[in-house]
Amino acid sequence: MAEPAPSRSAVPDVLAPGLRCVFCGINPGRVSAAAAAHFANPRNDFWRLLREAGFTTRLYEPAEQFALLELGYGLTNAAYRTTPGSAGLRRADFDAERLRRLASELRPLAIAFVGKEGYRGAFGERAELGAQVRTLGSTALFVLPSTSPANAAVSYDERLRWFRALRAWLEPEQRRAVRALVVDDRHRVLLLRFQNPVTEEVWWATPGGGAEEGESDEAALRRELAEEIGLADAEIGPAVWAREHVFPWLGNLYRQRERFHPVRVGTIEIAPTIDLRPEGVYGHRWWTLDELERTTEQIAPRVLAVRLRELLRDGPPATLVDVSSEPGHH
Repeated sequence: MAEPAPSRSAVPDVLAPGLRCVFCGINPGRVSAAAAAHFANPRNDFWRLLREAGFTTRLYEPAEQFALLELGYGLTNAAYRTTPGSAGLRRADFDAERLRRLASELRPLAIAFVGKEGYRGAFGERAELGAQVRTLGSTALFVLPSTSPANAAVSYDERLRWFRALRAWLEPEQRRAVRALVVDDRHRVLLLRFQNPVTEEVWWATPGGGAEEGESDEAALRRELAEEIGLADAEIGPAVWAREHVFPWLGNLYRQRERFHPVRVGTIEIAPTIDLRPEGVYGHRWWTLDELERTTEQIAPRVLAVRLRELLRDGPPATLVDVSSEPGHH
């Protein structure tokens, strides 16, 4: 019988809510365990790479690891058990569920695995270096080369190139978007079913998407409604909600600023005019407000049911209502 993974590490986690990036090593080596500090082996390049890639403005010592929190960065390991090298680890040493809880509870923008073996141990799949399509909820994943001296096959310059790529990737691409609150005469709202192609995680969101350069909100929304649900000549109301959020999608990070417009319809047939599967859309559903309030499925924005009930009861607000306070998917 496999031994359970250790519940505590010889090296403390360096974590806090809302970090920009959590660097996730493979597991503590003996030098790190003795020092109770991440990447403490003086031959490990991690701390030098942080400085040269621009994550820090000076060279930090492993003993200063908790000072990284002030810069928006954290540290953990994919496995807690100390070994002389990662080859001594077993599958039971890796705890993917702990990483999922970390992402769910602390909501870092990204987790960067320092070494392919950490990612493979956690998820049971091989990864190429760089951004991953897999996510942990709204937390993006990136794989860096191992900084251990045992990883002699990868040069320092190559490691630095990937650390710099991570730093650039952590600056989300700006995206303007527009979305439709499509409500029928029975006060049901239309949501599209999105699915991550790797994890098969599902969430529901309103029709709409990114506006093209020079495209007005109305023109963008009409195009999206025609493509996604086959609705032409829609009566689009004025914007009632605004939302800004950062989300990962297909290996990219986006900072999306979006506005929501009400669109009232009668009985309509949903007939997309393009193949939506490349965009991660697999179907649709009409939801009542009661169903939205009771569901345990992921809804974006999360406050949709409450805000939509207010909108249907009170009419359009005098000023835009911010619905970005609750994080969620795109």
